[in-house]
Amino acid sequence: MITQDFFKHSYKFHNRESLSLAIYNTGHEQCQGLHRWGPAVRDHFLIHAVVSGKGKYWVGEQCYQLTAGDMFLVYPGGVITYQADPEEPWEYFWAGFNGIEAERLLRLSPFSEEEPVFRPADIAEPAALLQQIIDERGNDPANEAGMTGRLYLFLSWLMQQRGQTREPRQSRDYISTAVRFIQCNYSNRIDVSDVADYTGVSRSHLYRLFVKYVGMPPNTYIARYRINEACALLREGRLSISEIASSVGFEDRLYFSRVFKKLKGVPPTEFCHLQEG
Repeated sequence: MITQDFFKHSYKFHNRESLSLAIYNTGHEQCQGLHRWGPAVRDHFLIHAVVSGKGKYWVGEQCYQLTAGDMFLVYPGGVITYQADPEEPWEYFWAGFNGIEAERLLRLSPFSEEEPVFRPADIAEPAALLQQIIDERGNDPANEAGMTGRLYLFLSWLMQQRGQTREPRQSRDYISTAVRFIQCNYSNRIDVSDVADYTGVSRSHLYRLFVKYVGMPPNTYIARYRINEACALLREGRLSISEIASSVGFEDRLYFSRVFKKLKGVPPTEFCHLQEG
């Protein structure tokens, strides 16, 4: 078990424009008694693994009494509070993250919005995986890639902990196949029919699966993925708007600009200026 002498580690990653998955913050803390966060909302997912002590976690009016060995998930947008016990304050590791794939991957984990608390058989393994994310912290591209890779390993472990009472694996396989197809072919002129044909399901069934597991229709996922790829190209500054539109699967530059503004709040030309500022 980690001792009280283990210093608090915290890392915040400020480049939040991610194509798939990105770390927002990660760290370890031995809290003081009654140390509290909230009530407030997060703009990203946040998972804590409690390795010692006790505390409380409120989601709205629902209160969870947590002890060493528990894990809890914070969903973005909800009003939450968590507080250390006054006599036995908790010690925890955490990772905050978001991205296009975040919600889909978490839907395959033991967590749900109805049950945001999970107790694994051994807290040491997830704590070690979270420590590995912390160990990769840094500001250069190699650190970013290392942290994201470790995050995928942590989420993979979580997915392996899920019980057998959830949705049949076939439905999850359809989603994984569809997402991989989109990510490999977004630059081509694909649409939802192409994705459904490749996946082997009807358009209507694909729609239901995406809404349930990804939280959005497949056409919205395709558009968001393309626009996020366009953001990366805009930052590079090597291509014109027309070239970027074509590179991410849009035939019409004007339509690309309309979709970009709808999803990002500004047209692509202003996005460049904002990045420079």
